Amino acid sequence: MNWTFLQGLLSGVNKYSTALSRIWLSVVFVFRVLVYVVAAEDVWDDEQKDFVCNTLQPGCPNVCYDHFFPVSHVRLWALQLILVTCPSLLVVMHVAYREERERRHQMKHGPNARPLYSNLNKKRGGLWWTYLLSLLFKAAVDLAFLYIFHRLYKDYDLPRVVHCSIDPCPHTVDCFISRPTEKKIFTYFMVGTASICILLNLCEVTYLVGKRCMEILGPRRRKARHRHHLPDTCPPYVVSQGGHAQDGNSVLMKAGSALIDESGYP
Repeated sequence: MNWTFLQGLLSGVNKYSTALSRIWLSVVFVFRVLVYVVAAEDVWDDEQKDFVCNTLQPGCPNVCYDHFFPVSHVRLWALQLILVTCPSLLVVMHVAYREERERRHQMKHGPNARPLYSNLNKKRGGLWWTYLLSLLFKAAVDLAFLYIFHRLYKDYDLPRVVHCSIDPCPHTVDCFISRPTEKKIFTYFMVGTASICILLNLCEVTYLVGKRCMEILGPRRRKARHRHHLPDTCPPYVVSQGGHAQDGNSVLMKAGSALIDESGYP
């Protein structure tokens, strides 16, 4: 399978990503795609050919193989990697939509018109939600495939011998899996890297949501703190020594000067 398209796609979305997303991208390519292309496909290349049962009954090995291996590991991993990387395409498409909308706006109102977006690549508004949903979708896909593997192959295990008594087998026969230990190691490795990717996605979601909450609540807290330090009432009128109230201008000036003398600043 040719993975050049996925490599170009994820490399293009890399400039819109955070540091955690770049780590996720490195894990996907180095520990998942490369391992899949270089080693996993060759390990599972002989899975059905070398699945041997101790019977000569026609059709029995094929039926037993289909029962114990309903879906090939490598095909499930290929589908998983495709679905995990596709949400990044949504981010690229959203940025392309922004750029096209900005271009049409400039054509309609002239090059000196106020731009629609201060920064086309900055994660704000709809692009922020698209990026956040893509992270949640990637984590959900990896979780779903881990559950599927667990249901199909209990505890992600590959036994050396399986016992099959499905028709047309004449009796319970023993079937032997080729290279079960090697396949088990690769399975555990792919499960572990998928778990790391899920953790990275959830950490990035937490970071984005926390940063957004700080950006929203921070100015509100500063305004509330500033409002708390302001005086609630105006300074009282200053009465002259003779007991007669002075005119408004002199009263405010003297009251202000009294405050300056006490606090040292207006």
